[in-house]
Amino acid sequence: MASVRIREAKEGDCGDILRLIRELAEFEKLSDQVKISEEALRADGFGENPFYHCLVAEILPAPGELLGPCVVGYGIYYFIYSTWKGRTIYLEDIYVMPEYRGQGIGSKIIKKVAEVALDKGCSQFRLAVLDWNQRAMDLYKALGAQDLTEAEGWHFFCFQGEAMRKLAGK
Repeated sequence: MASVRIREAKEGDCGDILRLIRELAEFEKLSDQVKISEEALRADGFGENPFYHCLVAEILPAPGELLGPCVVGYGIYYFIYSTWKGRTIYLEDIYVMPEYRGQGIGSKIIKKVAEVALDKGCSQFRLAVLDWNQRAMDLYKALGAQDLTEAEGWHFFCFQGEAMRKLAGK
């Protein structure tokens, strides 16, 4: 197996991150919903007050290979606050290219997010998954995550577009 490195994304990774975001959206059968641009990723993740943080998974070349590292996965996370539990980290996306799945790369990204959470004093680490993605749910449970839909009956909602404008009176 090739050597894999999980590292914090750099501004120059935004093209690869966008490519992987589009692949994830296609995998989730939601390609039409991707509206983000490379410029927005750069501005929102690498400015003075970033809205998100990102880890990338790279396959490192073998000694003597001419090709450089290849980005094959990513995890985008940000910090939220629970009024019951305090500091929380939320993993918005985790994706590994299909040809690199089954090698532990996704688990390495998740473990790195857990390290960041603990380093930042977070009491919990949250994420969501589509109900048909059984492989991901099995991984999260195997790593120790609790399914809050089963355990506590939570449903997640989203206001966007016209509904958000109407609420704001705009």
